[in-house]
Amino acid sequence: MTGSSLAAVNATLNGVSFFLLLGGYLAVRARRPELHRKLMVAAFVAAALFFLTYAVRWLVTGTVYFPGHGWLKAVYLTILFTHMPLAILVVPLALRALYLALKGRFAAHRRVTRWLYPLWTYVSVTGVIVYLMLYHLPGTSGPLVHLASRGL
Repeated sequence: MTGSSLAAVNATLNGVSFFLLLGGYLAVRARRPELHRKLMVAAFVAAALFFLTYAVRWLVTGTVYFPGHGWLKAVYLTILFTHMPLAILVVPLALRALYLALKGRFAAHRRVTRWLYPLWTYVSVTGVIVYLMLYHLPGTSGPLVHLASRGL
């Protein structure tokens, strides 16, 4: 599997996570806790699969640089540099929310998810945007892979 194929899998998993999160949010609002639980576990699994495929993609290609220039590159970097730290923050928050839900500590779970939900949905959506900008933006010639970092 090529780096761009793995990147497409990553973007798909981000998109799936977004829709599972949205479904989980709507289920909890509709007071359907069992559906909410299933959707959130599925979102957690999709995120874990994302992390695994992202690590493999990085091992295959190394760092991938945006091929655009000027204002477009500034937009890309703004999205990327907000996405990255929030993606890191989502991991412990998601683990904490899952732990609290499994322990039945729903008041504490709600306090965590008030922050987690908007952050995780932002990370999921911007992950897809980063992929689209990096691999499919018209007027760019595709991603620049920094092969030197891989010893090639």
